[in-house]
Amino acid sequence: MNIEQFLLEKQKENLDISRPLVLNLAAESGRVLLEYLTKDGKIARVSDDFEEQMREYFAVEHPELIFHPEFKKYFEDYWQGLLHEKPRWQHGVWVYFPWMLSLIHVLDEEAFNCVRTARNKHLITEAEQKKFYESTIGIAGLSVGNSVALSIVLGGGAKRIKLADFDRLSLSNLNRIRGGVECLGFLKVEMTARQIYSLNPFTEVEYFPGGLNEENMDRFFDGLDLVVDEIDNLGIKYRIRQEAKKRKLPVVMAADNGDNGVVDIDRYDLDPELEFFHGRMGDLKYEDLIRLNKMEIGKLITRLVGPENVTERMQQSLMEIGKTVVSWPQLGGAALLNGSAVAYCVRRILNHQSVFDNRTLISWDELMDPEHNTDLQKKHRAELTLEFKKKFGL
Repeated sequence: MNIEQFLLEKQKENLDISRPLVLNLAAESGRVLLEYLTKDGKIARVSDDFEEQMREYFAVEHPELIFHPEFKKYFEDYWQGLLHEKPRWQHGVWVYFPWMLSLIHVLDEEAFNCVRTARNKHLITEAEQKKFYESTIGIAGLSVGNSVALSIVLGGGAKRIKLADFDRLSLSNLNRIRGGVECLGFLKVEMTARQIYSLNPFTEVEYFPGGLNEENMDRFFDGLDLVVDEIDNLGIKYRIRQEAKKRKLPVVMAADNGDNGVVDIDRYDLDPELEFFHGRMGDLKYEDLIRLNKMEIGKLITRLVGPENVTERMQQSLMEIGKTVVSWPQLGGAALLNGSAVAYCVRRILNHQSVFDNRTLISWDELMDPEHNTDLQKKHRAELTLEFKKKFGL
């Protein structure tokens, strides 16, 4: 065997294998597809806890019976009635995950979502949940964007998601992206889509593996209810806002800041005349932004975040880029924090609920460090920020 050739062949890209197949075995077409998968040796594992899923569904539909001493009997009668109608394997649907060679028995979409979001009930109302789920969301940039996507889907949101990123998962990403070594070298859109499908196989994910660019901008924005901007490229950030302004779409963005987060919201749905980045980056043009080098980008992003908001350790780290660090430092906890914060904002915006339409700072330092707001520490931070602005040319 030519080992090198074998390894190269197996690395060929095929995004189609990162989409699950939903099989209805009560239908002839589903049984034919299953037979094909079986004969071709494409199924290595079968998981069927359908009865337990139905038990949960029965409980969710009949909460008044949960503490009834005859609950088990009530469910057993219900379950046997279902089996009398047709065999167990014809109930619900079977989901085939090609990348895992696995076939999983689950409830149909409506019952699946009913059970999967049951613990959200009243914390998120039925109407809010429906609006959240029926939305179409575009996420550009899948570092923090990965956490955003998974937080949204985890909360029962976004039946339809568009993912844009040209980058691949690298080892240095694993301090902040919920991937594993088995995904190293994968396109981030592919890895994120697989994670989404594992949470909800009924989600419709559209891939933009070339990232967001002029060729696909219209296709990405078409049909969106909201866009999440987690791209590093300032030129594309500018174009996102141009398109959002034209289409009157809200834009939500979050940035890491040490252990903390900075969330920025542009409500072009409410005010199409809103200044880009709320005017924080001055009078910029797209042509200027696309010519910036890495250090110039860092300076502009720092201006966008606000030097006074940059943590002491982040200031120190930024001054060390190209000396002792290679790029903008980021922590896993901050990525998770921002993912949760953006998902919260997205849900509220989609449900026409109030949310700060500018900037929110989420600071663990302020909340958890008892010395953070002392006069001494405030003075110390002000002095450091002044020095940082001078050295960083701000």
